[in-house]
Amino acid sequence: MIRSPNDTVDAAVADGVCTITLTRPESLNAIEGDMADALHVVTEAAAADEDVRCVIIRGAGDHFMAGGDIAVFRSWLDEMPDGEERRTRFEAFVHRVHPSVQAIRTMPKPAIAAVHGAVAGFGMSLMSACDLAVAHENAFFTLAYCHIGVSPDGSSTYTLPRTVGMKRSFEMAYLGERFGAEEARAMGLINRVVPEDGFDDAVDGLARCLAAGPTRAYANAKALLNASPHRSLEDQLAAEAAAFADCAAGEDFGEGIAAFLDKRTPSFSGR
Repeated sequence: MIRSPNDTVDAAVADGVCTITLTRPESLNAIEGDMADALHVVTEAAAADEDVRCVIIRGAGDHFMAGGDIAVFRSWLDEMPDGEERRTRFEAFVHRVHPSVQAIRTMPKPAIAAVHGAVAGFGMSLMSACDLAVAHENAFFTLAYCHIGVSPDGSSTYTLPRTVGMKRSFEMAYLGERFGAEEARAMGLINRVVPEDGFDDAVDGLARCLAAGPTRAYANAKALLNASPHRSLEDQLAAEAAAFADCAAGEDFGEGIAAFLDKRTPSFSGR
């Protein structure tokens, strides 16, 4: 069982799917210290749990996540008039959100962001760390950091240039403009836009499909795709050969071949 250390995040596992829910709806699921710590705990636990074959991250209430908790930030500023004290406090806080991003990005299983309402600031970073993103038609997006006079964090300056290109990334960082789900899909930030009456079914259906899939192959594909921007073609080809051979050594490859020849649906074990 995956347990959150506090009530800012909930985690539930069913049929190979771990659903991680941000549970500060009264604050639009804005992240503060407790949520940062809880998200770290549950994402690392989901990554390590062999019974979990797919992860969903979603927000409770009307929004996915509206970024950092501005009220908490204000209280810290009031407590610390000295600039160097602020530097130390806020740098330590930003480091607290990093482990969950790394756990999501590197977990050997698919991670889906199910987003609705506000997807702002670190909410965009968290969504971008996931492998796939499904958006409710009411979702709206903004990098937002510039509006409070800070630069982006949470890996958004890493993921966005690789997803939408440098010019669009500068535009998001400098202007913080708000845009809707269809524009986000056109940019490649999300995979699907779903109407209200089909949103939950679409997310759950995708998660069930992935949880029943060849998890070992997914893990190798994820590692290859993550590493590809930093490798030469020669190195990537070598890594692909090694990953393919690793899959071939597992059970799912034999099952996939047999199912193909038998003209039936494969029953993958994830091994």
